Amino acid sequence: MLLGCYIVRQEDERVPPDKFRVALVQMSCGPEPGQNLEKALERVADAAGRGARVVCLPELFQTQYFCQREDHALFDLAEPIPGPGSDKLAASARQHGIVLIASLFEKRAPGVYHNTAAIFDSDGTLRGLYRKMHIPDDPLYYEKFYFTPGDLGFRALDTSVGRLGTLVCWDQWFPEGARLTALQGAPVLFYPTAIGWHPAEKSEFGVAQHDAWRTMQRAHAIANGVYVAAVNRVGFETGNVRGKTAPGQGLEFWGGSFFCDPFGRVLAEASHECEEILMGDVDLKALEDIRRNWPFLRDRRIDAYAPISNRLLDGR
Repeated sequence: MLLGCYIVRQEDERVPPDKFRVALVQMSCGPEPGQNLEKALERVADAAGRGARVVCLPELFQTQYFCQREDHALFDLAEPIPGPGSDKLAASARQHGIVLIASLFEKRAPGVYHNTAAIFDSDGTLRGLYRKMHIPDDPLYYEKFYFTPGDLGFRALDTSVGRLGTLVCWDQWFPEGARLTALQGAPVLFYPTAIGWHPAEKSEFGVAQHDAWRTMQRAHAIANGVYVAAVNRVGFETGNVRGKTAPGQGLEFWGGSFFCDPFGRVLAEASHECEEILMGDVDLKALEDIRRNWPFLRDRRIDAYAPISNRLLDGR
């Protein structure tokens, strides 16, 4: 259960010129899409007012996590990009002079829908899209019913604060996506996320599941010499969209949004229960120093990695 708290956590307000500040909006989501969008825009304004140059919202923040059930009527939630929702987000980015990363249910064409991260620059320009590449299909995470796998590849996009990389949720578990995005020059990888516990599993597996999720992303930061920013939703949800819920016990989204440096050190971390704005700095000089001492990208044996594109290496 959400405890009704709202927290802003941040580091020292003084940001040197070789740094830029990021904000992760950990929020709960209610049954009315319009109200969720308005709350997200309020959080964006709050983060911008506290010095954020980049703000990232959680995965599919405009609704409760609807993939808890398979329902053809829910395709009506999707919008084209540009569209009414993305126009409001672009206007917010322009108004506050920030880069805004927003996870959207994209209607690309009749019958073709994507789980898409849109990156809006500080002038409101849509810099580009990342369409989620890895699509899960697990109990209460029936995403394959809704989302076509991404066809844009892994992308780092140029913005007013430099090049940024964005992946989405299930992509978190795949080192290949992090590597290919980092190789394009992104100093920070953003992961808009919707992940939580099945209530029946939490007591036995909850701690291990959360620790694995956190460890995996810290490993991406270390292996690629980048910052990682993971932003999750929080609260108990039954997939309630305009009063219609999914059967079953629902999901408890575990929050725990965090920001870590290229050493894997967690610089800022949110709670499991509260809505929070989490803030931290990307320090390009610190990144350079860490990469000089841990030159993993230099020492890669790119001549030996071709077999990685196989599903399995049977008989080798």
